[in-house]
Amino acid sequence: MTDPRSTRAAIRHALGRSAAVVGLQWGDEGKGKIVDLLAAEHDAVVRYNGGANAGHTVAVDGKRFGLHLVPSGVLHKGKLAVIGNGVVVDPDVLMVELESLEAANVDHSALRISAAAPVVMPYHKDEDAAREKLLSTRRAPDVHSADTEPIGTTRRGIGPAYAEKAQRASAVRVGDLVRPKLLRKKIELACEIKNRTLAPLLDGKTYDAEELIAWATGHGERLEPFITNSLLLLQETLADGRTLLFEGANGALLDIDHGGHPFVTSSSTTSLGIGPGTGISTRGLGKVNGVMKAYQTRVGAGPMPTELDNAIGERIRERGREFGTTTGRPRRCGWLDLVSVRHAINLNDCDAVALTMLDVLAGFEELKVCTAYRLDGEEIQYFPVDAVDLSRVEPVYETLPGFSEEIMDVRSFDALPSTAQAYVRAIEDFLGVDAAIVSVGPDRTQTIRRS
Repeated sequence: MTDPRSTRAAIRHALGRSAAVVGLQWGDEGKGKIVDLLAAEHDAVVRYNGGANAGHTVAVDGKRFGLHLVPSGVLHKGKLAVIGNGVVVDPDVLMVELESLEAANVDHSALRISAAAPVVMPYHKDEDAAREKLLSTRRAPDVHSADTEPIGTTRRGIGPAYAEKAQRASAVRVGDLVRPKLLRKKIELACEIKNRTLAPLLDGKTYDAEELIAWATGHGERLEPFITNSLLLLQETLADGRTLLFEGANGALLDIDHGGHPFVTSSSTTSLGIGPGTGISTRGLGKVNGVMKAYQTRVGAGPMPTELDNAIGERIRERGREFGTTTGRPRRCGWLDLVSVRHAINLNDCDAVALTMLDVLAGFEELKVCTAYRLDGEEIQYFPVDAVDLSRVEPVYETLPGFSEEIMDVRSFDALPSTAQAYVRAIEDFLGVDAAIVSVGPDRTQTIRRS
């Protein structure tokens, strides 16, 4: 029998060589590219939160892949790719994603899905859409400050699926898809509850348990080879001396507890969510890599202090191709908000940052960064985690010189224009962490590694 002390020591040692990638803004920071880049240095990539509301775009040899549930590390042949128990899994989306990978000749045989991950059911999507529709009828005059306006969800059923998980008895989990008796019991109960509670919001629509059981069983048959006890798998991986790369979905400013509530997502998006989302303690985690854009973007509703609803914002949007991977919605764009990024860095206890999309800022004569907020006439240095207060702040800017040269072909930091270097250093000084990676384009090769 293996000595448990030796096993724990081995796990801690491997965890100390493991790492995480987290977003530091409102999502869409380029996490997928950074995960893909760092996956080569680890043995497994583990997604720990969110659902199909998150989209990671990765470009390899000029080919772009849009991933929503499958960890970005799948693009490295043979890498273990794990969807953890903290992810809510939409089987419809997952099957489409797997089919698209097959069509691109990407081997996904090393994918594993936690049996404990909640399943996004069709009624979750209906409830999500119905709640947003209801909120839209209560919209207040100021679209970015009202508590009652639509949250701006992707209507993918993420919030209701997490709520069902908390309500427990009727929550379908991935492992239930291959356990017919339990699956039937849960779906029949869920239908009884939904048909009594949701019908008024859905114009009388009700759910047929047999149809949903057939739908779920069909997905179970296709997904069964991938379903596993993910906690045991990850513990064994670490005990064998292999390392993990934890992949976060969504951005820190969308964290259910520490973002600008209520315009947030439904999961713990920071490194704080790794433990509950995987079962692996992060007490000894080696390195947390935060990912941030060289400017600010946001999709959906909610306050964004540095938003530029003008020609500058439109120019950033067009140059950065700022349209959602998941929904195609145009992203709101603005100057870099360093106050919010510093808040995210502190939450995640980041060791370094990856600065992406620097190339998008080429051609601006001057660049602005927000270094403080003004609230009720007082200058503040903290990020309000309440949307009402956040909607009332005014950004305090510092202006820096821009750079005219295109930099997509630059491969070393010293080869960047001096003003681009100065922009990066100003960000590092304010945040108190190094930009270990600077991305100057979407492809793997368009990356400057500084450490």
